[in-house]
Amino acid sequence: MRSIWKGTVSFGLVSIGVKLYTATEEKDVSFHQVRRTDGSRIRYKRVAESDGEEVAYGDIAKGYQLPNGETVVLTDDDFADLPLPSARTVDVLQFVPADEIDPIYFAKSYYLEPEKNAVKPYVLLRDALSSSGMVAVVKVAIRNREQLATLRVRDGVVVMETMLWPDEVREPAFPFLDEDVELRPQERQMAESLVSSMAGDFEPEQFTDNYRQALQEVIDAKIEGREVVEPTEAQPTAGKVVDLMSALRASVEAAKRGRGDVRAVPEHEGAAKAPAAKAAAKKAPEKKVAATKATAEKPPAKKAPAKKAAAKKAPAKKAAARKSA
Repeated sequence: MRSIWKGTVSFGLVSIGVKLYTATEEKDVSFHQVRRTDGSRIRYKRVAESDGEEVAYGDIAKGYQLPNGETVVLTDDDFADLPLPSARTVDVLQFVPADEIDPIYFAKSYYLEPEKNAVKPYVLLRDALSSSGMVAVVKVAIRNREQLATLRVRDGVVVMETMLWPDEVREPAFPFLDEDVELRPQERQMAESLVSSMAGDFEPEQFTDNYRQALQEVIDAKIEGREVVEPTEAQPTAGKVVDLMSALRASVEAAKRGRGDVRAVPEHEGAAKAPAAKAAAKKAPEKKVAATKATAEKPPAKKAPAKKAAAKKAPAKKAAARKSA
């Protein structure tokens, strides 16, 4: 790594010479704008709006536009006259508990390396921060801008976290904050169960940038002249969500299955009635079957043959009457 800044950490009456290094880097696939037909690189020129003439970098100044459209031009000399007492000094203002600082204030991280003749006071400050559980609130100027920052310890190195000023954090003024949202106890309990089932230790190594990997594979395929094949792996779907409780219960069950826990999620009030209804529904068909069996066992009445026998007697009486005559 190459240092981007050199200065002094002012720790009371102790001065610690340090070098500043960028602690993080964003890894992304970078592209250039090119012409589609032949890949020729697209270049941009700095031109003046008034006459279209190209302007050299050394002739460029900073301009502040007024509400009426006029522009105030500021040169390097104007900035040089501004007071920056922390231009080469990390001035420790106070020590505060780390959990009192909202992470929204943090902007960027830097490593501080001690100069060769400042290792001892550096280690003294580092150990004092570690043992106290505190972070140091400091002021520092980087690239002609004064910033608020904190000093903390990570892997035996003092890390400086630059911060936003309080007036740079926007207020979350959203309409839903004024709404009276009612949550049932069952919903709260299921949400807490979901959080508990998904809880674990933070291990950043287990998370990967899948999009960047896929994009790199596309580029490699282009280089090698291979055909790029879309992945055929089925993507998981959440399914149809009936209500909030159903979504929470399904989420808890999915989280437990992912951890190898096959125990079912206990039912709550309002959800236990469904099994009882199913049991009642099962009893109804049993009654119908019993009634069918009873009907099948009882022999049917034979009325039709009796009528036929009566019909046969009628002709016999007529024949007897004829003989008498």
